[in-house]
Amino acid sequence: MAIKLRNEYGPVLHMPTSKENLKEKGPQNASDSYGHKQYPANQGQEVEYLVTGTHPYPPGPGVALTADTKIQRMPSESAAQSLAVALPTSQARVDANRSAPAGGEYRHPGASDRSQPAGAVVMDGGNAKNSALMAKKAPTMPKPQWHPPWKLYRVISGHLGWVRCIAVEPGNQWFVTGSADRTIKIWDLASGKLKLSLTGHISTVRGVIVSTRSPYLFSCGEDKQVKCWDLEYNKVIRHYHGHLSAVYGLDLHPTIDVLVTCSRDSTARIWDVRTKASVHTLSGHTNAVATVRCQAAEPQIITGSHDTTIRLWDLVAGKTRVTLTNHKKSVRAVVLHPRHYTFASGSPDNIKQWKFPDGSFIQNLSGHNAIINTLTVNSDGVLVSGADNGTMHLWDWRTGYNFQRVHAAVQPGSLDSESGIFACAFDQSESRLLTAEADKTIKVYREDDTATEETHPVSWKPEIIKRKRF
Repeated sequence: MAIKLRNEYGPVLHMPTSKENLKEKGPQNASDSYGHKQYPANQGQEVEYLVTGTHPYPPGPGVALTADTKIQRMPSESAAQSLAVALPTSQARVDANRSAPAGGEYRHPGASDRSQPAGAVVMDGGNAKNSALMAKKAPTMPKPQWHPPWKLYRVISGHLGWVRCIAVEPGNQWFVTGSADRTIKIWDLASGKLKLSLTGHISTVRGVIVSTRSPYLFSCGEDKQVKCWDLEYNKVIRHYHGHLSAVYGLDLHPTIDVLVTCSRDSTARIWDVRTKASVHTLSGHTNAVATVRCQAAEPQIITGSHDTTIRLWDLVAGKTRVTLTNHKKSVRAVVLHPRHYTFASGSPDNIKQWKFPDGSFIQNLSGHNAIINTLTVNSDGVLVSGADNGTMHLWDWRTGYNFQRVHAAVQPGSLDSESGIFACAFDQSESRLLTAEADKTIKVYREDDTATEETHPVSWKPEIIKRKRF
């Protein structure tokens, strides 16, 4: 209580008032050379004070003193306590309460907790206890959901260069890969056999995606080209011209015929699939745009860039809604959760989770200390991160618990340095996980059916969460 009085109300308790608020039954008080009022000498003269706010512009609300709360040179304890209850809360405390996060949000354990409940001061036999001085319990990670581990069961070879991108078609019958050997290959998902090779790009193929609305396959590459393939004829039917440098990624809007591509020229472009027209050029990034994702809800476009920022875009206006600057290094991967209104971004410093629509920070997933090239997540809440050094980490989405780490051996004949994961994707049933790798192979993983919570327990302790804001 004494600390609260000193910090909050100390200037008020001894502050003399202006002339018009001072009623004297004795001689006028003296003033010092600066015009400040001096305290009256306690020589039997009774002086009534009106306590006003400490700030002259504007004056604070006054509190008239009763006979019990007259202030002598040093106020009594009862007078001080009654003043503490009667006086309004300071502006600093009001601002702190206003800016404090809501109870449902994540909170940084090191952040000062200025918002206290109304009953923070408890009187017990004249002793005041301030709950603000009591240590608050740090937040702990809730127990993560158990997920079975994933195991490698098939390695598919056939490409002659790094496999840079991968996509599964909506019917779950086949999948497509793009490679540094400039080819696009279509594989049977069940058997892993090669069905078709498509040639046409003159440099590394960096992105592929299969449309859910039409029998089209879209691809992009380091040759600045964006192509639309008709899978009924296995031919290119459209080109989308406009990027000034290598095109690093692409995505299709789920509900309208719009294609979005991102490039080393620091822009993302929105294309009308049918007319091939460039609807918008999304400018604002200051370095290569490495990844782009689309969704039906606002914000409809999300980009991650080598300038370390993530931007959420207004599709209609073609302008940035929000820029997220928390990452310290290049953002090469972004993934949207299929059920929750959240997303994650991957960077060498951290994997971060965010909440739509404004990009509110949720939590960090720390521990994958490598250049993260790819992220994918399934509806069961399994987040997969693949890195440049060939490691793959699997996380529980809700808690950020890392339940498995995988580093598969490279293909025989490859160098250990050719261990790297460039892309990964779940199939439509989410029972298989496919990775595109630097040893020129595609690796297929599935859940271990023999695993149980007893054989593979969650090594979890309710330890304190380290949630960094940046």
